[in-house]
Amino acid sequence: MNKYELALVLSTKLDDEAKQAEFNKVTELLARFGGTVEKVDDWGKRRLAYEIKKETEGFFSFITFDAEPTAPAEIESRLRIMENILRYLIIRKDA
Repeated sequence: MNKYELALVLSTKLDDEAKQAEFNKVTELLARFGGTVEKVDDWGKRRLAYEIKKETEGFFSFITFDAEPTAPAEIESRLRIMENILRYLIIRKDA
């Protein structure tokens, strides 16, 4: 098992309930591929450095999780097609 960090930027068009539902989908996705969430760091609404999909702000979250080496590729392929995710990035953390 490797330690990873997922940086996630969600659309600000979502209300609180929809934002939480989208975040729950992401954590369920991590669990489906054998990941265990270790820590969630929610930064809230922040201004983007540049416009993405005609939006200038986004909800930022950072999720630290453990998973097998094949999991990030599978997770990224699912995140890519989720409409309300503006950007995502999974990096491997050195322990």
